Amino acid sequence: MTFKLIPLAPKHLKQFKKDMQESFQQGAVDEFSDVNTEILPEKDIDNSLSSNGSFAYGAILDGELVGGAVVVISNETQHNHLDFLYVKTGIHSKGLGRLIWSSIENLYPDTKVWETHTPYFDKRNIHFYVNKCGFHIVDYYNKYHKDPNEKEDAEQFPETDYFADFFRFEKKMK
Repeated sequence: MTFKLIPLAPKHLKQFKKDMQESFQQGAVDEFSDVNTEILPEKDIDNSLSSNGSFAYGAILDGELVGGAVVVISNETQHNHLDFLYVKTGIHSKGLGRLIWSSIENLYPDTKVWETHTPYFDKRNIHFYVNKCGFHIVDYYNKYHKDPNEKEDAEQFPETDYFADFFRFEKKMK
């Protein structure tokens, strides 16, 4: 088994987005079975990829793209953000997410704090970030406690409360 986390090659971008969307969609389907809304629109991935300080990585296992991540790095504050991390649908529970995350931590050894978010319903992600990666839940965003960085009219899923609730995680490195 040969694993590498490499800067995302333009030739992998289309597959990277498709696989990420499928993985996020499957997470919602696993919890709610009948999901009729797109969980991760391509524009959200594009916004992350075009952010200042954004870096995208493909996880390559034996020559195949099996996952990846998008991080936003602040060289000034070293308070960095994991925007997305995914493992391709159908190959979960093999330690690939942990390999991806460990590789990212190694790429950014000066990081003081990592931050990420995940929907409240995604037990697999919550387990992964807290129990496998060492993050701590620091906020629970919901209709009573709004994300201060979210625009008032930006509620992505107004018809379903369960998609609007998120946990914010932090991992202090130094």
